[in-house]
This record gives sequence, structure tokens and C-alpha cells, in this order.
Amino acid sequence: MTNQELAKVANEVRKGVVTAVHAAKSGHPGGSLGAADIMTYLYFEEMNIDPADPHKADRDRFVLSKGHAAPGLYSVLANRGYFPVEELETLRHIGSRLQGHPNMNDAPGIDMSTGSLGQGISAAVGMALAAKHWGDGYRVYTLLGDGECEEGQVWEAAMFAGNHALDNLVAVVDHNGLQIDGTIDEVNSAMPLADKFRAFKWHVIELADGNDMAQIAAVFAEARKVSDSPVAIIAETVKGKGVSFMENQVGWHGKAPNDEQFEQAMAELAAAGEEL
Repeated sequence: MTNQELAKVANEVRKGVVTAVHAAKSGHPGGSLGAADIMTYLYFEEMNIDPADPHKADRDRFVLSKGHAAPGLYSVLANRGYFPVEELETLRHIGSRLQGHPNMNDAPGIDMSTGSLGQGISAAVGMALAAKHWGDGYRVYTLLGDGECEEGQVWEAAMFAGNHALDNLVAVVDHNGLQIDGTIDEVNSAMPLADKFRAFKWHVIELADGNDMAQIAAVFAEARKVSDSPVAIIAETVKGKGVSFMENQVGWHGKAPNDEQFEQAMAELAAAGEEL
């Protein structure tokens, strides 16, 4: 797909996020919207996957370490064909496969159940180590939040991956500068992230605009060329990207739009789609 086509898909993914969170009357739109471009690129361009066979042995794996951004992942999976887009409206409903955090036992396409921050990257490291041990060729991708990087378990996992040269592992840090209680700096900054990953023997790529498809494509192309070390992509993103009143607003980390806000958000996304 061209970068413009991917951007159009990402815009549809954002519509799905807003629709799902509005229908649930709860959820996490901010980070889901901000990471929509990266997750779209992974599932529509980068990863070896097959929606018709979600458990195929040689598929690439994805672990949403920032599990609260599940609406974004669900919307990507739905638009990729793992389940009907209409099912997004069942988010967080009793009996739905699409709960507030990813559950690998319910929703097709989920490789790891996540939600407790810091644990997802450890699972991804384990998957990458298993692939090396058994001689399997699949790659493992994981998406973390910058606030999540305040968790010590993140750095235990990073230490292990670097020491074991897991070059089949790519960790993307969604660096939007905001977390549930405020800015990263106000809460407990883990910066500078790039230097920390380098200290743990990772190849680091700094992505200036994690909402730009051309730049996203370039960094993942670079990541594929790296050998003998895991790759960390520090991606600068806009929390709430695509919805004007949500962008860079910490209050939209974890709340749903009301009916009026829903209509405004969907109108803005529709207009953005037409421009693409």
C-alpha cells in the first residue's frame, strides 16, 4: 500500500476508536488515536500475518504492552479483517470479545493478554527468545507507552533482550509526553529514553513524527536491517491525534466522548478522510 492509502486506513481506524469508546461509554481514546498510524503500518504493511489464520505458526507477533490502548488495536484488527468492524460497538459490553484490555483467549488476532503496565514487553522478549531457541523466523513487535517506561519491569526486560541480542524484537515507545495523571515530567519522567535503551545494548531509532506514514515506513525499514541487537523506536506522537479537542489533552487519556463530542469527532475524521 502507498503511504496515502495507509493514512486513509489509519483514519478509518480512528473512526473505529471513537465509535467503540463512545458505545462503551468508557475506555482510552487518547493513546489509541495517537498510536493508530503505527499500529496501522504494522498490520497492513510490516508484519507477516493472515487474518484468515490468526494462529499460523510463522506469523509475526504483536504485543500491546500499553494494553489500555485496546480500542486502537481492536479497530486495526477489525479493519484488517479479523472480525467485523461493527463489532467495535460492543467494546466493554458484557459477553463481548472486545474487553477493556486485550484477551488472547477471546479476540482473534491478539497474541498476548495485556493490561498490567510493564509486563507486555517481558512477554514480547519471551516470544523473541523462543523464536531464537527453536530457529523460527518470525519477528516480534511490542508497543509501550512513555509513562509505562516508569515501570522497573520494562528495564529488566530491556536488559535481558540486549544481553541476548534479540534482533528479532522491535519495541516502539509511544512518546506523547502524557499519562493518566499529567505530563511525564510532572509524574515521574524516565527520560532520556533513547540513552537508556542504548545503555541496555539496543539499536535506537528516534522517530520525529510517529503520525507520519513516510517516516514510519523509513524507521521500520531501518529496523529490518539491524542485526545482533533488539531495536527500540522512540516515536513522537500526538495523544488524541485526529480529533481537535482531544489532541494533547491529558483529560482524554481515559474517558468517552458524549453524543455531541462524538458527532464532532466523527465529522472531523470524515473531513480528514475526504482530504486524503
